[in-house]
Amino acid sequence: MASLLVKDLMVRHPMAIQAGTDLSTVVATLLQSRYSGLPVVDRERRVIGFVSEQDCLRRLLVSSYHQEGSVRVEELMHDQPLIVRESDSVVDIAEMMIKQKPKIYPVLDRDGGRLVGMLTRRMVLRALNDSHWN
Repeated sequence: MASLLVKDLMVRHPMAIQAGTDLSTVVATLLQSRYSGLPVVDRERRVIGFVSEQDCLRRLLVSSYHQEGSVRVEELMHDQPLIVRESDSVVDIAEMMIKQKPKIYPVLDRDGGRLVGMLTRRMVLRALNDSHWN
């Protein structure tokens, strides 16, 4: 189990929200995905933020009440998302997940710049459970 790495579990080529995307497209993309949140990336697929269903709900309520115009993803995303690297140990990530709230973690390449995958708590839980009972 100690040798299991994030790259062994992650979903490769994940969906992401492009910087500059309007709120209605962000919501449509989230509804189309099977995740409750997605990373926000620039043109080079560098992660610049993370946006969740909760962020969108909050903003939709506020913008409908105030009759606001177009809202961009940068206005509602978390701009310092928790990320992991494909070379990280799954055990180390599990320990980090115990202390942190996010359920979804963007996975960056070895150089730490570009989005290459997504890792969820469920994936880590499944891997730990499988190794525990086998």
